[in-house]
Amino acid sequence: MSEVLHLYPDRFLGQTGEIRSVARRLFTEVESLPIISPHGHTEPRWFADNKVFDNPTDLLIVPDHYIFRMLYSQGVSLESLRIPIAGNESKVGPLEAWGIFADYYYLFQGTPTRIWLDYVFYEVFGLRDVLSAKTAQQYYEKISHQLKMDALRPRAILDRFNIEFLATTDGALDSLQSHQNIARAGFGHRVVPTFRPDSVTDPDCPGFFDNVARLSEITGEEATTWNGYLSALKNRREFFKSHGATATDHGHPSAHTSDLSNIECQKLFAKCLRGDADAQEKEYFRGQMLTEMAAMSLDDGLVMQLHVGVSRNHNKQLFNRFGQDKGADIPIPMEFVEGLKPLLQRFGNESSLSVILFTLDESTYSRELAPLAGHYPCLRLGPAWWFHDSPEGMMRYRQQVSETAGFYNTVGFNDDTRALFSIPARHDLARRIDCQFLAGWVVQRRLSEDQALLLAKDLAYRLPKDAYKVEQ
Repeated sequence: MSEVLHLYPDRFLGQTGEIRSVARRLFTEVESLPIISPHGHTEPRWFADNKVFDNPTDLLIVPDHYIFRMLYSQGVSLESLRIPIAGNESKVGPLEAWGIFADYYYLFQGTPTRIWLDYVFYEVFGLRDVLSAKTAQQYYEKISHQLKMDALRPRAILDRFNIEFLATTDGALDSLQSHQNIARAGFGHRVVPTFRPDSVTDPDCPGFFDNVARLSEITGEEATTWNGYLSALKNRREFFKSHGATATDHGHPSAHTSDLSNIECQKLFAKCLRGDADAQEKEYFRGQMLTEMAAMSLDDGLVMQLHVGVSRNHNKQLFNRFGQDKGADIPIPMEFVEGLKPLLQRFGNESSLSVILFTLDESTYSRELAPLAGHYPCLRLGPAWWFHDSPEGMMRYRQQVSETAGFYNTVGFNDDTRALFSIPARHDLARRIDCQFLAGWVVQRRLSEDQALLLAKDLAYRLPKDAYKVEQ
């Protein structure tokens, strides 16, 4: 007999009866609200081509570093999971890779990955046995059969999952051809790009000089000069905005910002282009570009996201073989108060500027981030991110920021996922945790239940919509 897969209706709504009762009532009111997914990494070509997904492995395993980082930690090779080597198509069959995944599915017990996947298996595909070596073939065949249906094509998924708005993340040099095709299909108001300029603003990015040269070609600006470079970036931002973008995203190693003179910027930029800049100079340049991006956001209205606190591609052997985003990104300590000061001295009091801060360093939530966001009009706090996108992580986030920043200096929840089918699972979990947290305050008489209900609705729907200027 296979173990039965069951999703308990009251899961994550609290351990005590009184809290759980209140949380259940709150969750009933927010469970079916539309999903706003303003930051993520799903593939725009999925929605442009609107083709059926080939198989369960390429849909659920290959794009999801949460899955293969755990398996890799237990000695499972990425090759065996059908992960392409240096961009070349894998020779491992999808069923073979799925069987390995099923054999080791028990490794995910206690992780948010298991929560998301069980939700997808149960709610989307109607599976009622736990995935294991015994049920691997059944899973594969049943999911494969359903993936051939029109109801599970990417655009239909938007309706199936009640996704009102979804933003992808796209490089500064991207042609946005997929988004043009999405717009022609009538979905441009629901699936939009996000401007990610790291390849042309971070001197440590591979091919930085070639990327800047390409920036010149596609904008007609002389991007190898400081003023031409800034003009070219403004050009690309407008291009993204014309395709529906509402935000930018910056994956910097730190929150360091700079405010240098024009002469200093010219000299520093020239050194970065020549490859002569040392580590400190590169950090100053990245910091200056955050300040420049804030200035541009003040002009064009794009929301600015800053994702920091992570050492990316820590496993160099894995990076050299498989490329980036293969589960080897590790949280590092972060400092915000002094790091952001140059930017905030210029723009912190601008209420029309919106800068959303994310970090993997939880120790900064109550010490730095909540006090900063609780003061500066331009700052908002992004939700618990990445490794902390978990039941305990989201609860710790609310506990550490709510008293100082309040709820309305945060931006609700965004799923930040490459795995399309995990979007409803992640939002379901976030709404449950928020309802549990709010219910605790109701039981403590810190909130009335009516106040908690309004907050629950705002956190689930209105705050992300407002923060990312979705209606605009």
